Amino acid sequence: MDPSTSRPAVVIDSGSGYPFSLSICGHPVYTKMGFAGNVEPCFISPTVVAVNESFLNQTRSTSKANWLAQHNAGVMADLDFFIGDEALSKCRTSSIYNLNYPIQHGQIENWDAMERFWQQCIFNYLRCDPEDHYFLLTESPLTAPESREYTGEIMFETFNVPGLYIAVNSVLALAAGYTTSKCEMTGVVVDLGDGAAHVVPVADGYVIGSSIKSIPISGKDVTFFVQQLMRERGENIPPEDSFEVARKVKEMHCYTCSDIVKEFNKHDKEPAKYIKNWRGIKPKTGAPYSCDIGYERFLGPEIFFNPEIYSSDFTTPLPVIIDKCIQSAPIDTRRSLYKNIVLSGGSTMFKDFHKRMQRDIRNIVDARVQSSEARLNGEIKAQPVEVNVVSHPIQRFAVWFGGSVLASTPEFFASCHTKEEYEEYGASICRTNPVFKGMY
Repeated sequence: MDPSTSRPAVVIDSGSGYPFSLSICGHPVYTKMGFAGNVEPCFISPTVVAVNESFLNQTRSTSKANWLAQHNAGVMADLDFFIGDEALSKCRTSSIYNLNYPIQHGQIENWDAMERFWQQCIFNYLRCDPEDHYFLLTESPLTAPESREYTGEIMFETFNVPGLYIAVNSVLALAAGYTTSKCEMTGVVVDLGDGAAHVVPVADGYVIGSSIKSIPISGKDVTFFVQQLMRERGENIPPEDSFEVARKVKEMHCYTCSDIVKEFNKHDKEPAKYIKNWRGIKPKTGAPYSCDIGYERFLGPEIFFNPEIYSSDFTTPLPVIIDKCIQSAPIDTRRSLYKNIVLSGGSTMFKDFHKRMQRDIRNIVDARVQSSEARLNGEIKAQPVEVNVVSHPIQRFAVWFGGSVLASTPEFFASCHTKEEYEEYGASICRTNPVFKGMY
C-alpha cells in the first residue's frame, strides 16, 4: 500500500477565477490551501509574488568575465521572494521588489512565478513534504490542455508529488453543495466572488462551456455602491477610510429583502429598529467618529436583482441570466439544472439571498410554463419545473471545500495521475482528468 494514500491530500485552490475574470493590481485572486477532510482552508493568501530583481539588475551590464557573479546573482534572486500579504507589504515598503500576479484572466500567465508561489504554499504555509501527499489543484473551465501539462511537469518534476488531480472549480463547487447522500454531478454553479461573477452549468461532471455566462457585477461593486450611498447622504466618514468601512458594512449588516418598496417603508416607520450605527477611529488623527447605516443595508445586495439602480450599462437581473444559461444548455439537462442551482463565493452569503434567488427564478419558469399552455389553449398540460437553489454555510469556500470532500474519498486516489504514470507516459497524461463520483 502506498503510504502517501494514508495521509490527507493537499488541496490548493489557486484563485477561483474564470477565463473572463480580471486580476488587476490591488485586487488579486486569492488562493485557499489546506488538507482534505477539513471544513475550511488552513490559509487564504492573495495570489501574488514579490521578487527581488536587484541582484540581476546590478550585473546585466557586466562583461562575460563576470558570468560567475551574474550566476550567483540569479541564485540570490531565486531565493529572495515573498508571496501573498507579505509580498504586498514588501512592495509597499521597498522599491527593490517587483510584484507579479501569476494568474491573469483566470489563467496562469507566469509559470516561474506560479512555481515559486506553490513552493511557498507547500513549504512555508502548509509545512509538509510534497513527496508524502497526493495533490488536488483547481483550474477554471475552458483551460487549455497545455496548461495542465505545465502544471503536471512542475508538480511531478519540481515537487516530486506521488499523485496529482486537476479539478474544474465549478465541479468542486457542486460537490460542496451536496445535501443528500446521493452524488449529484449535474447543476448550475452561481459563483459570485469579489472581483468576478459567473454562472456555470455542469452536466454529469462536465462543464457545458458554450452556456457559461459572465456577469459584470460582483462583490466589489456592492462595496462601491454602499460607499456611494453613504457618501451621497453626507455621512461623517474619513475619505481614506470610506472604502474599508463600506466593505465592513457590506459584510456585517447587508441583507437581501423580498420587496424593495416594503423595505423602504419598514425603515421609514421604525428607523430605530432598522438603522444601525457604525463607530470608527480616524486613521490620521485617531479621533473617534460615528455614522448611520440605513437603506444601503438592503440596497447593496439589491444590485444583483435590480442592477439598473447601480449602473445603466448593465440592466439584466441575475435570476434572468441564470434562466438564460439553463435555457441555452441541452434540452435534456434543463430540468436537472433547475433542480440543483448551487451558490458559491462570498457575495452569495447575504441573509436570505438564496430565498430571493429561488423565488425570482421560479417566477420566470412558471411564467414561461403558463405562456406555453396559453398558446396551446390548455390542450396539453405542462409538467411543473422544480426550482431549487442550494445554500450552505460553507459556500464562501465552496470550491476548496468541494475539493476537500472529494479528496477524502478512496475514489480520489484511484483517479489521480501517479508519478509512475508520468515517468512512463509523460506530461500528456495530465491533459484529461477523469470525472469521479466520490459520494453515495
